[in-house]
Amino acid sequence: MDLKIPTMAELAAEGKEPEILFWVGCAGSFDERAQKITRDICKILQHVGISYAVLGTEESCTGDPAKRAGNEFLFQMMAMNNIAVLDGYNIKKIVTGCPHCFNTIKNEYPGLGGNYEVIHHSQLIQQLIDEGKLKAEGGESFKGKKITFHDPCYLGRGNSVYEAPRAALEILDAELVEMKRCRSSGLCCGAGGGQMFKEPEAGRKDINIERIEDVIESKAQVVASACPFCMTMLTDGVKHQNKEQEIKVLDIAEITVRANGL
Repeated sequence: MDLKIPTMAELAAEGKEPEILFWVGCAGSFDERAQKITRDICKILQHVGISYAVLGTEESCTGDPAKRAGNEFLFQMMAMNNIAVLDGYNIKKIVTGCPHCFNTIKNEYPGLGGNYEVIHHSQLIQQLIDEGKLKAEGGESFKGKKITFHDPCYLGRGNSVYEAPRAALEILDAELVEMKRCRSSGLCCGAGGGQMFKEPEAGRKDINIERIEDVIESKAQVVASACPFCMTMLTDGVKHQNKEQEIKVLDIAEITVRANGL
């Protein structure tokens, strides 16, 4: 599929407004692994005929890392700049590929005047499945495979989105198995708590390695997630356990694209 992704500036020059703004996020823009997920989300949007655009170079960080680090002043500066850009394009609906971006724009921006309908890409996929636009036909078969889903903290416990990502797995001819710690009792991969950037505390193993032990116990051959930071932590955990041949780490969007042959 030829991905000609329009920017808001390009559409505005033509007097057009897209149905959805795709907020790519820092990881989706700059991390090589997450870039693949970004392209797959675009493939899904184009496949079902949803008009969309990205901000391109006008998009900057949501400010989430600054806020979580305690720098409220920097967060508000970044947020207000983003809100000015979004409102300048009359944006109403936003889809994100990152739970951190999703949570910040949905829950933090309204207090600063940024009011938008914000959905995570797993929610969009669930909607498209419910509408019969995605059917998991004609693509890669997951038949007979055991798949488990790792709940990202800012998607699950932070916003109570548990069913949407599982809907993308339930239409596959596969066996969805749950880890012993899942949904509201899910174990954090560690990225949201800063473990991606530091060594574990004395006397404790890396949290992502502990999480992969849950995956191994479930006997899943595929661990799915819906967060670029979880993807990094889970992938590193699989490598540490030397399970790269037995366990594949995939995003919900990647699974959807493969299953639908996009």
